[in-house]
Amino acid sequence: MSESKFVKGVVYGALIGGALTMLDNKTRNAVVQKSNSIGRQIKYYSTNRQELKTTIEDQLMKWKSFYEQINSDATYISQKVNEVKEMTPQVKTLLTDTKEAFVQSKEEYKSIVVPESEEHIVKQ
Repeated sequence: MSESKFVKGVVYGALIGGALTMLDNKTRNAVVQKSNSIGRQIKYYSTNRQELKTTIEDQLMKWKSFYEQINSDATYISQKVNEVKEMTPQVKTLLTDTKEAFVQSKEEYKSIVVPESEEHIVKQ
């Protein structure tokens, strides 16, 4: 019962809102112009059905092409994300190995550059 009241309220609200907006002269003129334009298009396409069919087919092809491009882009991005996910452990291992190599090299360079007699002084 409350659902029917809700639907009625929405319909009445839309009707009242639409009627109130028609009080504005600019809105009223725009609605009249749009209605006339739609009426002319209906008359034109009712006599030129083949052109209507061609126009609809063209629009469908555009939307199909758009959808295919979006789908292709989404697939490409998904593949790249998966590649990054696979590379992340490898990169982490590479960075860890590089860090360890630098730490080892640092100690080796110290022993080469700093003589043993001075090493005792550097450690203090």
